[in-house]
Amino acid sequence: MILSDTTLHRMLKEGSLVVDPISDESIQPASIDCRLGDHFLLIEDTTMEIITLDSEIHYREIEGDAITIPPHSFLLATTKEYVKLPDSLTAFVEGRSSIGRIGLFIQNAGWVDPGFEGRITLELYNANSLPIKLQKNRRICQLVFCKMDQEANRPYQGKYQGQKKSVGSRVYMDKS
Repeated sequence: MILSDTTLHRMLKEGSLVVDPISDESIQPASIDCRLGDHFLLIEDTTMEIITLDSEIHYREIEGDAITIPPHSFLLATTKEYVKLPDSLTAFVEGRSSIGRIGLFIQNAGWVDPGFEGRITLELYNANSLPIKLQKNRRICQLVFCKMDQEANRPYQGKYQGQKKSVGSRVYMDKS
């Protein structure tokens, strides 16, 4: 079941769901808009010949009020909002339609597990033939919350728990 704005308001007020900072304008009929933070990661392609799933990937950090994504380029960004989901709730990360219409694809694994706490790392891809300039604090994506049939037996405690800025892939830490 997807949660309504009424339920989201109630959960935020009682503290069972945390999205911080939040304003009333961020709460949509069936989602919460998130804004772009000021921390970005670019794959450091000058120090690697190939990306593999079993070795650490090197990134270059950028902090600032704005970033320009060249055409057909990829980078990681973070949300300004810090979220904390209860063990009975999950969320989908979706791009906003207005952002997609300029050719910016916002792809997260698309999923936030119950029990996750942290800022959301976003994978951004400019599919346009022109650069796209992004500014912090602009609404960039939305979280759609779904109630689970019961609390998770093992809520999320993975390698991205508690992240406060963009975090690169840690796939190399996976057990085979």
